[in-house]
Amino acid sequence: MLDYKNHSEKISLIKEGRLSLRENVSFFLQSIKEKSDLNAFNFVFDDCIKYADSIEKKIKNGSAGKLAGMVIAIKDVLALKDQPLTCSSNILKDFISLYTATAVQKLIDEDAIIIGKTNCDEFAMGSSNENSAFGNVLNPIDKSRVPGGSSGGSAVAVAAFLCDVALGTDTGGSIRQPAAFCGIYGLKPTYGRVSRYGLTAFASSFDTIGPFARNISDIALVLSVISGYDEKDSTSQNIDIPDITTGLNSNKKYKIGLPKEYFADGLNVEIRFAILEKVEHLKKEGHEVIDIELPHTEYSIATYYILTTAEASSNLARFDGARYGYRSKESNNLLNMYVNSRSEGFGAEVKRRIMLGTYVLSAGYYDAYYRKAQKVRKLLKQDFDKAFEKVEIILTPTTPTTAFKIGEKTNDPLEMYLEDIYTTSANLAGIPGINIPIGKSKEELPIGMQLMANQFDEVTLLSVAQIFNLSE
Repeated sequence: MLDYKNHSEKISLIKEGRLSLRENVSFFLQSIKEKSDLNAFNFVFDDCIKYADSIEKKIKNGSAGKLAGMVIAIKDVLALKDQPLTCSSNILKDFISLYTATAVQKLIDEDAIIIGKTNCDEFAMGSSNENSAFGNVLNPIDKSRVPGGSSGGSAVAVAAFLCDVALGTDTGGSIRQPAAFCGIYGLKPTYGRVSRYGLTAFASSFDTIGPFARNISDIALVLSVISGYDEKDSTSQNIDIPDITTGLNSNKKYKIGLPKEYFADGLNVEIRFAILEKVEHLKKEGHEVIDIELPHTEYSIATYYILTTAEASSNLARFDGARYGYRSKESNNLLNMYVNSRSEGFGAEVKRRIMLGTYVLSAGYYDAYYRKAQKVRKLLKQDFDKAFEKVEIILTPTTPTTAFKIGEKTNDPLEMYLEDIYTTSANLAGIPGINIPIGKSKEELPIGMQLMANQFDEVTLLSVAQIFNLSE
């Protein structure tokens, strides 16, 4: 087992000669093999150990990068040059990336070690990691249950001690929800904070890259590295990066809002109790907690699935069997090649969302669905703007339930989509959110709590998150 709590402690141990980075990387590689039944990884880079000695030397002579020796897994929707990029889909099963995603390159530039690419729902579409062409990922707490999705492999890799940190992507909760189900921290940064260049798009105006970790300090450190403007991403924001690692202030007294809409019927009783217990702790510590309203919350799921499926329909049109990826052998003309390649290459959930998106964008339905959803998205954003005039942080559940059984919701897409009821609004509004593990249910399943902050205010978000981290 690991004998350090965070990256700072790991560096100290290496400097003192009490930890060998080579042995540390070997430990992770061995753990991945021993826990292969979890199916967390699509690809493991066994040769990553070759970097260990040179990075350890850099650590000891003071020339190492900020992430020197941090062992990181990346979701298999992020590009890494000369490595597979499958998005857990048969349509890309033999595709090798020609370049590296900006966020991943920033990790490498700071001497992180990339140990492998993690399993996920196909093209990041799912809430359970049951939609992967590579098979289900299992929850390490209870292997009969889902780890959450779509970044389930990344969450499991961190929770099962298969790496130090992992990168995932969050389109409607795909970092925060699996973090909640696996009992770890998972951050969705502000949209535009981290470059999306090299991320295979699901829904371009929603997708965000963020870290999973077992502590807040590692979350803050990785965020500080992957943040920043990138001219290769037109949605990347050219704003100053705050001092995320040293600027956290857990001693300040914060004003925190509880939206009544997030504590209505449908929330698991144990989750409600655990969160309200933490709220009482905040009050005792001198923080001001007030009730707030986000009146358009009830429309968030419908709005989210209209807009994201529309964007998915557009983004996934490129996978047609003509230029790269899977091509059907049962094709005698161009139209058949398109239809057969996509029918055979895509899984059921991806095809469902493409069809939904094509429908809402079609003539006669565009105004009724897509245009109206865009208007509601603006109203949802305005709800948050008004709320942040009163409070600095919004506190909610991350999920309505704890991790559910594998297969429990696969036959009812609507029930599955409702698992995202507390997380989609942050993506619609473009604000940052984080899952914090706050306890366990009677069945020993992790319970998560979500914090949300105003756009580009990750410092406040992580400062409040740190309060709980320090109290454990």
